[in-house]
Amino acid sequence: MKKILHIGTGGTISSQNSGEGLSPAIAAQELLKYCPDIAKYCTVDCIQLLSLDSTNIRPAHWIMIADAIAENYDKYDGFVISHGTDTLAYTAAALSYLVQNSKKPVVLTGAQKPIDEVGSDAIRNLTDAFIVASDDNSYGVQIVFFGSVICGTRARKNFSKSFGAFGSINFPEVARIQDGRIARFIYDQMPEKPTFYSYLNPNVGLIKFVPGMRNDVLAYIISQYDGLIVESFGVGGLPEYSDFFEQIKKAVELGKLVVMTTQVPSEGSNLSVYRVGTQLKNHLNILEAHDMTTEAAITKLMWILGQTNNYGEAEKLFYTTIYHDILYKD
Repeated sequence: MKKILHIGTGGTISSQNSGEGLSPAIAAQELLKYCPDIAKYCTVDCIQLLSLDSTNIRPAHWIMIADAIAENYDKYDGFVISHGTDTLAYTAAALSYLVQNSKKPVVLTGAQKPIDEVGSDAIRNLTDAFIVASDDNSYGVQIVFFGSVICGTRARKNFSKSFGAFGSINFPEVARIQDGRIARFIYDQMPEKPTFYSYLNPNVGLIKFVPGMRNDVLAYIISQYDGLIVESFGVGGLPEYSDFFEQIKKAVELGKLVVMTTQVPSEGSNLSVYRVGTQLKNHLNILEAHDMTTEAAITKLMWILGQTNNYGEAEKLFYTTIYHDILYKD
């Protein structure tokens, strides 16, 4: 029987009413008492690493989780991380870069309602997470939620209240879980040896363009960060009614890494289509996210900047596919 480590971090799944709204209160070990079926699939040890609403989760906590996995990697067959849903996609993406080529599954899950609330989705999600973590064909970082198994680099929270909160963006679900059985759609060659990283540069910003945005907003954001994700419109590009191009050019000249992406949830960017995009692509050393999620682009840039700020090296790393995070690289 597989031996799994459960890492508790808080979130709705472990929350109770504090008198001022829900707040994490139930420890990782206590969560298991609500899910007796888990014992059919594996034995479990627990550590309570954090007890936070996931709104408060940030890069330093991703490092803590990754370090806990690295320290315990040889002792367990897999890992389950219970986590709040609000930043779950960011944590999954970050762990995909911090814990690479893991032949052991690192499964994240959570819930839209606390586990002790009638009608909660927590029991199903947590049980399913341990089923996936115990399966011989599971590996790498994945999110398990409401029957969906999603690559850690491809998840996004699409619904704020519904149980089917997460979707897989620009990539198929890895599997579906129904009645304790896994219907697997994607089989990959199993990695041989993991690589762990314990540093990110969190100084990465995100700016979302809106029609008529003032140019000083972009200038300020550029001044504050080492790397910048720019969410523009449609397939990508910059408005021509201000000096946005010159500001991005200045950022690049200062050695900052700039990633262009789109606000549109599906199908990705393509800067080659319109002049507002080709001027960037043809004249500036910028990176393009293509089909990547914004969550993956942000955390991958943090990981890259933790190693280098050289554009050539960064470009090579950014366009290296890590656990299905990017398909298009033209």
